[in-house]
Amino acid sequence: MENFSNIALPITRGLMIRKLLIEHKLRVALLGLFLMFAFSLQATENDTITSPEAGVSEHSAEPASEEKGFNAGEMIIEHIIDSHEWHILTWKGHHVSIPLPVILLDEGKLVVFSSAHFHHGEEAYQGYKLEEEGKNKGKIVKVNEDGTVNEEAKLPLDFSITKAVLSLFIGAILLLVIFLTAARRYSANPNRAPKGIQSAVEPLIIFVRDDVAIPAIGKKKYKKYMPYLLTIFFFIFLNNLMGLIPFFPGGVNLTGNLAVTMVMAISTFLITTFSGNRSYWIHIVNTPGVPWWLKIPVPLMPVVELIGLITKPFVLMVRLFANITAGHIILLGFMSLIFIFGSMSPWIGVAVSPVSILFGVFMSLLELLVAFIQAYVFTLLSAIYFGMAVEEHHHEHAAEHESH
Repeated sequence: MENFSNIALPITRGLMIRKLLIEHKLRVALLGLFLMFAFSLQATENDTITSPEAGVSEHSAEPASEEKGFNAGEMIIEHIIDSHEWHILTWKGHHVSIPLPVILLDEGKLVVFSSAHFHHGEEAYQGYKLEEEGKNKGKIVKVNEDGTVNEEAKLPLDFSITKAVLSLFIGAILLLVIFLTAARRYSANPNRAPKGIQSAVEPLIIFVRDDVAIPAIGKKKYKKYMPYLLTIFFFIFLNNLMGLIPFFPGGVNLTGNLAVTMVMAISTFLITTFSGNRSYWIHIVNTPGVPWWLKIPVPLMPVVELIGLITKPFVLMVRLFANITAGHIILLGFMSLIFIFGSMSPWIGVAVSPVSILFGVFMSLLELLVAFIQAYVFTLLSAIYFGMAVEEHHHEHAAEHESH
């Protein structure tokens, strides 16, 4: 009997996961593609938050090395912000990078060319230049025939495929491949225990369902929100892990991009807002149990509740952005110590190297834990907000009548 239960349990779970994936795989795929498209627009239009620094690499690295030695701040910023090229390595003073397409909409005119024509921000192309200083630093600006920046011209709308957008595409495609493959295997082998990719995703799916969605939303209504919760959890988790890989296609600080976390937070806010039932809005506009003088003549509590609607997605956005970005900065800071002390004396650099590497390994292991925790926290808070929006409060009204 014990052997039978050991076999039946994974099969039963496999059937549940299979049903979940098959029923919702199209919705998960469409939602993933929607988020991918939305993120790409936000990431390219929010240059003030994620200003590209492709021109930093060769143009400013040489003066830094000649005058100040190794510039840790410059190196860290170059790694955590967005850019119009994907820098791979620097070999004997030459930068090896993957040029990305520049897509501009300038006064109704569509302009498309490769970022390689900018030559790391040193040259202009077709009347456009990647600005390296001033208020438009990191943005593509229009230049005059003599190469000077045209201060009077409006900035073109930038829809370029930047490093962050390319990383987002890669992550979204990986998610679609993983889940569609898992769903196909469950369909082909419904009565077999999960193996391979199924064994990797099934525990996480069950975790999100049993420990996040059901406790926060309830058994009756959680299924409607599972596609979104699964998408957001695996999207954050996968891109957190990819950000820890120091080489292509990893190493991009995607979930530490404020534009990306903003779109995810707005998505949670919109779903919560449109899911809110009558009880939810009554508790916001006319909170039960609050003294009347906090509502009339000055609607203090309704104002506080409405402010809370805005602060919830704001906290979601900033928490994920700050934690992931801080982790990358700390890790890069430990690695920078080797070169900082090495610029003083090679022997000091050698002596510091083991300590920096040990702390770097420790931070990498800690970041693996943080990658999961941040995906879990964002998903859990989203589920809690959904649960608050759909929760019925009949028992509270009944309790009030009984007390009277």
